This record gives sequence, structure tokens and C-alpha cells, in this order.
Amino acid sequence: MKAIWLLASYFLGCIPSGYIAFKMGEGKDIRQFGSESTGATNVLRLKGWRYALPVLIVDVLKAALPVWLALKAFPTERWVPLGVALMAVLGHCFPVFLGFKGGKGVSTAMGSYAVLAPVPFLIGLGVFVGVIAATRYVSLGSLLAALSFPIVVYFGSNDGGLAALGLAVFGLIAIRHAGNIQRLCQGRERKLGQRTDLQKG
Repeated sequence: MKAIWLLASYFLGCIPSGYIAFKMGEGKDIRQFGSESTGATNVLRLKGWRYALPVLIVDVLKAALPVWLALKAFPTERWVPLGVALMAVLGHCFPVFLGFKGGKGVSTAMGSYAVLAPVPFLIGLGVFVGVIAATRYVSLGSLLAALSFPIVVYFGSNDGGLAALGLAVFGLIAIRHAGNIQRLCQGRERKLGQRTDLQKG
């Protein structure tokens, strides 16, 4: 039964909302443009908020909903909702429906964190907004926010399991942001507000 929950969470995470939205709007594969990610940030740069906002909402909910249900279904088995959260993020980053090439995991992680630990999530959200406001780099805000979550959890509540989840998810997000990290170091990273206009790279 628990294995079914984990598997179902992975497949729910695999729902490629950004791919679908861009395909409907342009008739093209979003993975051929911009950062080549199916996430909301790439959709925003390519198509604007009208397309990006629904993608963001779906990507958040496809983690928040299964995690919330898992907490209700397994109130005494903490590892199940933690596993559900991890599987949802894995599905988002590596969707079987798209040849394991999907988004970067940030919005899906946000959805799970909002349910699992609201206060650390809000602190991470504050880091995200603050870094973007100061630098206009969404990638940098995403990475620092993802890193802040396990640190805040560990020192704030001493919840080793949740901190380990946050650290694992940060690792996934860092891997998916490898290109962004390289561009940040080279001073070539795109800033928030810069449209890509369907140019690859």
C-alpha cells in the first residue's frame, strides 16, 4: 500500500504542466527553448505570466496534495509523507513521460514544504523573495531558498528526517541548476524580467 502511494506520487509529479502549456500556446517543445526546462520560470521568460502562473499552481499542488493526503493517511509513520514529497519532486525533475527531462524541482518542493513545515517554508520563501529582489536572479534565489530549508529545520526543530529530505531535495535542485550555476559564475545568467523570445540557450 505504501509503495503504491510512493509510485503514485512520482507519476503525479511527472505531470508536465509547463510542457503542456507551452505546447498549447506555441505547438512546440519547451525543452528546445530558453533554459530547456519545463518549469514555470522558463515558461515565464518565453510566454509571460498568463502561461506561467497556471504552471506554477499545478506544480505546487502536485506535491502539496499528495503530501497532505499522506499525512492524513499515515499520521504515525512520518517517513511516508517524506517519501511522497521526495517522489513528487523526482517526478517533476525526471518525468517518465518526457524521457526523464523535466523541470528543476523548486515549485514542487515548495508545495511539499508548505504542508510539511509551514514556518521553515515561509522562511525559505522569504529568502527566495529577498535574494531575487536584491539580485533579480531567480536561480540564485531558488538555490539559496532550497538550502535554507534543511538548515532551518535542523537547527529550529531538530527534525532529522525532514532535514535529510530537504538536503536531498537541495541536491536534486542543485543538479538541475548546474547550467544556471555555471552562468552565474560567468556573469551570463538571465535576470528576472528578461524575455527569452523563443531563443534556445
